[in-house]
Amino acid sequence: MLMFVGRKLAAGLVLFITVTFVTFLLLFSNGEESVRNNLGELATEDQIAQRVNELNLDQPVVVQYVKWLGSLLTGSLGRSFNSGETVTSILATRIPVTLSIIFLALLVTSVVSIAVGVVSAVKGGWVDRSLQFLAGGAAALPSFLVAIALTFLFAIALPIFPATGYVPFGEDPGRWATSLVLPIAALVIHMVANSAQQFRGAMVDALKQDYIRTLRSRGLSERAVVLRHALRNAAAPGLTILSVQTIGLVGGAVLIEQIFALPGVGQFTIRAAIAGDLPSVMGVVVFGTLLVLVVNILADVVNAWINPRVRLS
Repeated sequence: MLMFVGRKLAAGLVLFITVTFVTFLLLFSNGEESVRNNLGELATEDQIAQRVNELNLDQPVVVQYVKWLGSLLTGSLGRSFNSGETVTSILATRIPVTLSIIFLALLVTSVVSIAVGVVSAVKGGWVDRSLQFLAGGAAALPSFLVAIALTFLFAIALPIFPATGYVPFGEDPGRWATSLVLPIAALVIHMVANSAQQFRGAMVDALKQDYIRTLRSRGLSERAVVLRHALRNAAAPGLTILSVQTIGLVGGAVLIEQIFALPGVGQFTIRAAIAGDLPSVMGVVVFGTLLVLVVNILADVVNAWINPRVRLS
C-alpha cells in the first residue's frame, strides 16, 4: 500500500510541475504586455520598462519559473501586481469560502449519488426508469441556469435563503450554512445527475455477478448482499467519476461565486485575469491544481483500500 501511495504522490508531483510550468510559460512569456495592461493606457514606455525590470520580467521565462518555484517551496506566491499584498495572504481569506463550497458539494453529491444509484439498481422497474429520466433531465441543465432558477424560487419568490453574500462560519454557523445552500444546490444537481448514473450502472453490473447469486443462495440478507458486497465492488467507478468531476467543480465554483457574490477564489480569479495580475493568477493555478491532485489521490487510495486488485494493477 505504501508503494502504491508513493507512486501516486510521485505522479502527482510530476503533473503539478508540468501544469504550473506550462501555465507560467503562457502567462509570463509576454510580461511586458501584462505590465502595460496593469499600468493603464497613460503609462509611458519608460514607466513600463522600469516596472518590467522591477518585477524581473525581462529575464528568461525558465529562469523566472525556477525562481518562482523556489519561492513556492518557502511558502511564498509572490506579490499582487495590483495591490502589492502577498498572494498567500489574499488567498488565505478566500480559500475557506471556495473549499466550503467544493467539499460540501462533493459530500452531498457522494451521499445522494450512492443512494439514488443503489435504489435505482435494486428496485428496477418504474423506479429505475423515473430516476433515470430525472437524472437525464438534470444532467442537461447548465449550472448557471439552475442557480438563476433557485435564486428566483427560494430567494425572491419564497425568501427562505439569501440571494447573495457570505457569512464566515466563525461569525455565525447558522447564517454560514444558509448562505451556502443555494450555491451548493446549483452545483450538486448537475453533478448528482452524472454520478448517480455511474453508480447505478456499476451496481447493476455488480448484482449480476456469480458471487452475488452464491451469497444469496447461502441465505445472506438482501441488505447485506447489496450494502456489504455489491456496493463495495461498485464503488470504484463511482469514486473515479467523482474525482474527475472535481475538475469541473473547481471551474463551476468560479461561475457560481460570481452569481451569488461570494468572496471566494473564483471571484478573485476573474478580477486578477482581467487586470493582468500574473502572480495572483499563478496562485490560483497552484490552489486549483493541488486541490484536484489531492482529491484524485485520495480517491485512488480509498479505491485501492476497498479493492486490493487496484493496487496490484
